[in-house]
Amino acid sequence: MSDTIDQIDRAILRALQRDSSISQRELADTVGMSQNACWRRLKALNERGILKGSTARLDRRKLGLGLVVFVMLRTRHHSAQWLEDFRRHVQTIPEVVDFFRIGGDYDYLLKVVTESMDSYDAVYQRLISRVELDSVTSYFAMEAIAEQRPLPL
Repeated sequence: MSDTIDQIDRAILRALQRDSSISQRELADTVGMSQNACWRRLKALNERGILKGSTARLDRRKLGLGLVVFVMLRTRHHSAQWLEDFRRHVQTIPEVVDFFRIGGDYDYLLKVVTESMDSYDAVYQRLISRVELDSVTSYFAMEAIAEQRPLPL
């Protein structure tokens, strides 16, 4: 099944990225179609895996999560088993909200959201406790200029 989407699908996805709590009636009105046709489109987007559930966006600062750290990791290990162990380990650390394997001077990029420098140090200690890493470099965000932006559809 193709993952291509048309303009109506794009309009539905844009509306849902703005507010996923919108009712199906409001969504149908927004994209200019009947409620039943809109429901069929939503069902198809879900079945194709393009639409992956619905979440609430939270204000991290109001929840006491004022520190954002971008962690750049380099390793000498590139075996499939090491990578699997590393992935499993990182996924046990809830403060790691984004996790990428990247190209360039570093091998991995993690986005960590936590309360303070002390809590980040605890994350750092957990991170290095189970896997051997060549280097860990942390960049501390001073200001979030644009955060949790919608995908460009």
